[in-house]
Amino acid sequence: MKTTIIDFIHQLLVYDYLLFGGIFILFILLLVLAIVLRKKITLAVFLVLVAFGVLTAGPVAGYIALHQYLFKHSIVIHEVKALEFTEALLIKGDINNTSKRTFSECTLNVGVYKVTHNQYIDPLYPYIPFKKSSAKLNTTIAPGQSISFKLFVEPFRYTKDYNLTLKASCQ
Repeated sequence: MKTTIIDFIHQLLVYDYLLFGGIFILFILLLVLAIVLRKKITLAVFLVLVAFGVLTAGPVAGYIALHQYLFKHSIVIHEVKALEFTEALLIKGDINNTSKRTFSECTLNVGVYKVTHNQYIDPLYPYIPFKKSSAKLNTTIAPGQSISFKLFVEPFRYTKDYNLTLKASCQ
């Protein structure tokens, strides 16, 4: 857990610091406005609630939206194959840089989940994969360029029907 937090802090950009600072300033301004309007109690309480909502949800939503805008990419899966002589699942595909920034590294995360063909249970399975794997690509990807990848999920012994989710985090 400690290494995850340290890695997150080391990967922050100037834009992230500006976002977090702007959210904190907005929080302070809303609190000051609530203090100024303390005679109107309902408006003041509403402003305090909005201020704490901005402070809690703002950084998470802002970080996700900012990184989706700055580091746009698309993933194309060409082949998903359960290997015969090894207990592994092979995933081949391409990742395409559709942003205006050059990527220095991409982390691919795959989750494999069951399919039961039950209309009530199947929508829940993508959130609880039974097998996970990740790979880090340390190659530079210029804007408009794509790069091929191979990802292995091992050990993989599941013989029934399954699906997978593949997500990438590029910087």
